Amino acid sequence: QAELVESGGGSVQAGGSLRLSCSPSGRIFESYAWFRQGPRKEYEFVAAIDKSAVTIYYTRSVEGRFTASRDSAKNTAYLQMNSLKPEDTAVYFCAASEYYLGSYYSSREKYAFWGQGIQVTVSS
Repeated sequence: QAELVESGGGSVQAGGSLRLSCSPSGRIFESYAWFRQGPRKEYEFVAAIDKSAVTIYYTRSVEGRFTASRDSAKNTAYLQMNSLKPEDTAVYFCAASEYYLGSYYSSREKYAFWGQGIQVTVSS
């Protein structure tokens, strides 16, 4: 069973930046995504990126501020988060799939592998 190890969370003031990393062990996945779970425990799709890093999707609230990327040599996915806002406060989860998901990129149930979750706190 592959594991996804996340790192890079923390606490910043509004306007600050953080970069999340997601490193799988022993496996290369076709698709990666980032989801977040806010204070009210709702899950929200944040971003998705395919293996070639050509197809990248973002939820509207993070477009222009967040950037998803992949480093094939390191087999690591990243989420660069700039201009952070208090409403970005959440636990962020990395997710991965062995398959190209097409239009299902934002569907949680399509991702079989998940990271442990990492807290991001943005203060005003």
